Amino acid sequence: MVGGGGGHGVRTPANFPPRQKARLPRGPAHEKSLEQQKKGPSSSSPSVSSNKSPLQLAAAIVQPQKPLESPQHMVTPVRLQEAPGPRTIPCSSGSVGSGSGAAPFDICIKRDDKCSIKLSRSLLEINREKRREREQLSKEAAPLQYLRPGMVLLKKFLKHDDQVDIIRRCQKLGIGSGGFYTPGYRDSGKLSLQMMCLGKNWDPNSRSYGDTRPFDGAQPPSIPEVFSKIVKDAIQASNEFLRQKARPANDVEELPPLSPDICLVNFYTSSGKLALHRDKDETKPSLHKGLPVVSFSLGDTAEFLYGDVNDVDKASKVDLESGDVLIFGGKSRLIFHGVSRIKPKTAPNWLTDEAKLRPGRLNLTFRQH
Repeated sequence: MVGGGGGHGVRTPANFPPRQKARLPRGPAHEKSLEQQKKGPSSSSPSVSSNKSPLQLAAAIVQPQKPLESPQHMVTPVRLQEAPGPRTIPCSSGSVGSGSGAAPFDICIKRDDKCSIKLSRSLLEINREKRREREQLSKEAAPLQYLRPGMVLLKKFLKHDDQVDIIRRCQKLGIGSGGFYTPGYRDSGKLSLQMMCLGKNWDPNSRSYGDTRPFDGAQPPSIPEVFSKIVKDAIQASNEFLRQKARPANDVEELPPLSPDICLVNFYTSSGKLALHRDKDETKPSLHKGLPVVSFSLGDTAEFLYGDVNDVDKASKVDLESGDVLIFGGKSRLIFHGVSRIKPKTAPNWLTDEAKLRPGRLNLTFRQH
């Protein structure tokens, strides 16, 4: 963490530069001074009296110097400063939230951002990290995981380019009209995240959907078509996985198709979390059919909790990493779920380098009203 201190050490007498003799100015004044030295002290000099004896004159000229009390009089200590880390230069953290009337929240770090400066890496380093990540994924967990009936986790389903594109699109939408803000309740309680709604607005106070935001009248931006296509592809891949998993063949579990018209985009900072809750504010037909919720994870890893009851101690736990897609529908449509914590500095370096995503987690959850 501490960089090299070359060139910033304390100067000692051993390495002092050689003292140079002072040069006297040339000109009439210099010549006059030399002439006075030849003639000796004159009676007009204010510093020497002609009435004093030679011994008195010598005593007046030669004065003993005051001894030095300590070596500190010779060497002035220089305070060494801790060098910044190799990748970021932090500063005091400011407010990153934005409510009604505040400046829009930007999920990405700009080059002139005052709170952190990211040092760019070479393209070769980024490509090496991508290759290591693919190799690690092939050795570790299966690409698709069956968590419970109606609940499938697709590990690293979002490709590198998809993740960068999603972040950039959300960043542009988030700083515009209807963009990110800090949701809160009437009792002044605030959720520990930034939220933006796409398609329809969700109001945490009334727990209902609408066409505009109550506090500023802004209309939610539309859901980009590329997002909807990824949702469709993820459900299709999950159903293919479920068909292969089914034993016997006549007991096939299948997730119903989804045409998302709602997307909640949440950004969690490193200290963000979300209490256990159920997504039950959609229409009764949507809930009755078990139309799934599809969740994208980008950035830092989230510790995700889920279960049948509203009890953290009884909840199951799974890590959602950058690029993961989680789907829960059918029998799992109304499960309790939440985020217990964000694991700092777990986002892929190539993602923060290319997309300039702030430290934290970006989460998109799609559903059908």
